[in-house]
Amino acid sequence: MISSLSFHAALDRTWPPAEFHVVGPWVLRKGNGGGKRVSAATANFMASVDDIPLAVHTMQKLGQQPLFMIQSKDSMLDSALDKQNYKIVDPVNVYIKRVSELTEVPIPHVTAFTIWEPLAIMVEIWAKGGIGSERLQVMHRAAVKTGILARWNQKPAGSAFVAIHNKIAMVHAVEVLPEQRRQGVAGWIMRRAAVWSKENCAEKMVVLCTQKNIAANTFYQGLGFRKLCSYHYRQSLENK
Repeated sequence: MISSLSFHAALDRTWPPAEFHVVGPWVLRKGNGGGKRVSAATANFMASVDDIPLAVHTMQKLGQQPLFMIQSKDSMLDSALDKQNYKIVDPVNVYIKRVSELTEVPIPHVTAFTIWEPLAIMVEIWAKGGIGSERLQVMHRAAVKTGILARWNQKPAGSAFVAIHNKIAMVHAVEVLPEQRRQGVAGWIMRRAAVWSKENCAEKMVVLCTQKNIAANTFYQGLGFRKLCSYHYRQSLENK
């Protein structure tokens, strides 16, 4: 089992922000529109209520709304932000599985391919799922990476992105076209991701899933992923 610290290091390297800024107890990220994961502040060590204005001021200087990622170690910070009317946003489950446990089933011929750089059809599939150019820029910043294109019924079916840091493979941006869902496409995407990850010396695979996405949580659990940890964001309604 990997530690929470190792997971968060892998998250930062497989889905990297445009910039990191270390200010006091904070690690601040500039996301350039790439979403919450690359735009949130995290506490590098224990942060108190007196440290919150520093993070807020710096994020505003970066042109971003104040946003905090709260990990299991951050109970005091979580309570302090709650008292300042920062509301919980997008609780996330983190799942983990050994790469080798996903490589034992042969992948049908012409079902899922690893491709980098992304083909136009992959970009189109991502765009239909709300994964636009800003998130594509996030993908390009990762060091060891690939894209996955799935085909089903002799047509393009889905796309995903995989990157590796310190033997941890993280799968991001899994998107299956609506007409191709409920046919096993996502499972073949994950298995192709595992094969590529094994070829590139990764030992564990990690995926993220918002808690409200019941279907995706059920899918990953059914594939044998185990819950590693969870986190959530805190955002002030006044700053939205």
